Amino acid sequence: MRYEVEVVFHKDFIKVEDDKIIVGLTSKPKGGRANLELIRKLAKHFNVSSSQIRIISGMKSRSKIIEVVKD
Repeated sequence: MRYEVEVVFHKDFIKVEDDKIIVGLTSKPKGGRANLELIRKLAKHFNVSSSQIRIISGMKSRSKIIEVVKD
């Protein structure tokens, strides 16, 4: 399943609206730390392992497309 993800910094939350997810991150967007936090939060939200979450596009953007692979 693919979702549009919008990232907001300096907050800690997850809000789901249909196929769009808004995620608040506390990590700084340096060295991939924010993307790792995003993957961990989404994995916990969808109750899957981190390896089942992939960022399809937007690695360096606040707007991303992610894919959740459920077995």
